[in-house]
Amino acid sequence: MAEGFVGRGFEAVRDAFARAHGSDEGAAQLCVYRHGRVVADLWTGRDPVAGKGWDARSLVVLMSVSKGVTATCVHMLVERGRLELAAPVREYWPEFAAGGKADITVADVLSHRAGMSSFDPDAGITVSELTDWSACVAALESMTPLWQPGTAIYYHSLTWGYLAGELVRRVSGKSVGEFLDAEIARPLGLSLWIGLPESREHRVVPQFTHDRPLTPAAVEPVLARMGIDVGARLIRATLATLATRDDGIKMLNTREGHAAEVPSGNAIGNARSLARMYAATIGEVDGIRLLTPATVDRARQPQTDRLGHPAPLDVMPVTHRFAHGYEITRPVHPMLGDGSFGHVGTGGRTGFAHPPSGVAVGYTCTNMTGGDTAGPDPRWLPWMAALREALT
Repeated sequence: MAEGFVGRGFEAVRDAFARAHGSDEGAAQLCVYRHGRVVADLWTGRDPVAGKGWDARSLVVLMSVSKGVTATCVHMLVERGRLELAAPVREYWPEFAAGGKADITVADVLSHRAGMSSFDPDAGITVSELTDWSACVAALESMTPLWQPGTAIYYHSLTWGYLAGELVRRVSGKSVGEFLDAEIARPLGLSLWIGLPESREHRVVPQFTHDRPLTPAAVEPVLARMGIDVGARLIRATLATLATRDDGIKMLNTREGHAAEVPSGNAIGNARSLARMYAATIGEVDGIRLLTPATVDRARQPQTDRLGHPAPLDVMPVTHRFAHGYEITRPVHPMLGDGSFGHVGTGGRTGFAHPPSGVAVGYTCTNMTGGDTAGPDPRWLPWMAALREALT
């Protein structure tokens, strides 16, 4: 059973959401805005880990949905003329130019083309360093790209947030968490943070998974069978990032992980706040609009459709599609079809907007089940289909 509000004509969305979570042992939230107004604000399930209460106000770690939140901060600065997409990063962050990175542009960073998909494998960045902003930024400043920037795409799962976040800090004087709070969350009345105040800690419901850990030891033989040299620098860097994955997810269930700023993956919020933020990118919400239509159109233009993976991963198919920081429609993350922009997060959470229909969506869950490459999360499919039907 799903609790909460549903507007007239969207009852099937509520029913589909409840059906999708009928056998899910965790909890979930779904919020939908259309033309700046709430048409569904729903929740279901329970917290089997800590036994906390669950409703629309509950908070969860948003994982890589955080990247869409951070991208919105970046595009607000682009709109204000503080950042230019085509400009070299070094114009705003001079130390970044070291190691052959002088020509990497803001657009390269946002669209995962910068050749910095992981920290250098010899940089010594482990889970304990991920909450140390200065250490991570210094490692990126001294790094040599893992491939020629701009020529290939590979998902910058961890490094993206430090790259984009440091750009925000350099031009605004605020950390990305401070910028989010001052320019987006407070004006819109959102429960959304990168760097959670301790006073809100009691509202966070822990995430959990029963999926088998993904480790370098499991992946290396698969790569070797594909003819990929596991000693190549890009592969060593990628495996080093993978080695932090499971401990990193555990860290994100701790106060330390909540308090830090890790803009690639530790934003904390709820579906209500995600939907409201995205609604304010494509229209007015209570008199507030975050981005102009021209900024949104530029932000969601495809940037990677003609690119493959860098060698030696170029034998693998590209499963991501990126605009400037936002994901755009792809089979694994269909959203509401062409024109959609947003970001998915590990374990099934998502937030996005669809300007053609005036719809914005936030969805969270605590059960981190399923994968990001096999297909859309099966918990999305019923309510996404019902939402499309309601819009026809």
